[in-house]
Amino acid sequence: MFPTPIEKQSAGAQAAYKTLLPVALLMWLAPLLAVALFSIKPDTDFTNGNYWGLPSSFEFAHNYGQVFFNSDMPRYLLNSFLITVPTVIGAVALSAMGGFALGIYKFRANLWIFFMFVAGNFVPFQILMVPVRDLTLGLGLYNTKTGLVLFHIAFQTGFCTLFMRNFIRSLPYELIEAARVEGVAEWRIFWYVVLPLMKPALAALSVLIFTFIWNDYFWAVVLTQGPESQPVTAGITSFNAQFRAAYHLMSAGSIVAALPPVAMFFLMQKHFIAGLTLGAVK
Repeated sequence: MFPTPIEKQSAGAQAAYKTLLPVALLMWLAPLLAVALFSIKPDTDFTNGNYWGLPSSFEFAHNYGQVFFNSDMPRYLLNSFLITVPTVIGAVALSAMGGFALGIYKFRANLWIFFMFVAGNFVPFQILMVPVRDLTLGLGLYNTKTGLVLFHIAFQTGFCTLFMRNFIRSLPYELIEAARVEGVAEWRIFWYVVLPLMKPALAALSVLIFTFIWNDYFWAVVLTQGPESQPVTAGITSFNAQFRAAYHLMSAGSIVAALPPVAMFFLMQKHFIAGLTLGAVK
């Protein structure tokens, strides 16, 4: 049997995909590999113009030692955890309750409130820079971790509520009706019936929000300054000297800053994938 034209075309497409996949992967990893290479180079390589060549000497221990023990990087990392973890807890908790209300209860303004959550996700956050900064100044929350946490919770709750509402609406409504027939209070229905079924969605949403908040740079620069409250994304810029940037230390700090989101993803990988694919196949 000779292959048909369709089989030949399919085989050619598979060969092309197999060829392009390593190229795409290399392009995706190229910036990370470059930063990792910069993080183990000595400072003299940059002054001599050796940006892309092999290191003249491997300074892994020296560069990362400088980052951890001779800079404010540990303080910046702690600030990031103190900002990110409460934000994830607050946004996920509020959105779970909001999604439950919008997904279960039927009232006249339900759809309009849902549209407001959706519309808020389309507002470019850059245009809110000046009003948000003035608001934090007026409330005495500028340059505080509390102000940044409250701001992130407010902005992330819209997307999280949209995510949760759609997930809750896909749950079997018969379970809730059965609980109501048994006389179970509404808060118990939420806590003991709906919330256990939402674990995959909660895990997936927690990983996404953790990554978004941890990697935020724009609002970290706008609303905070100095090691007392700045997260690690903004704190890396402290390695910039007045006339020259310490690229080797900035690269080492970037690698260190990237580790917590990666660790978070791998720890929650099973639940994250389950939450994203739940409902995809009936």
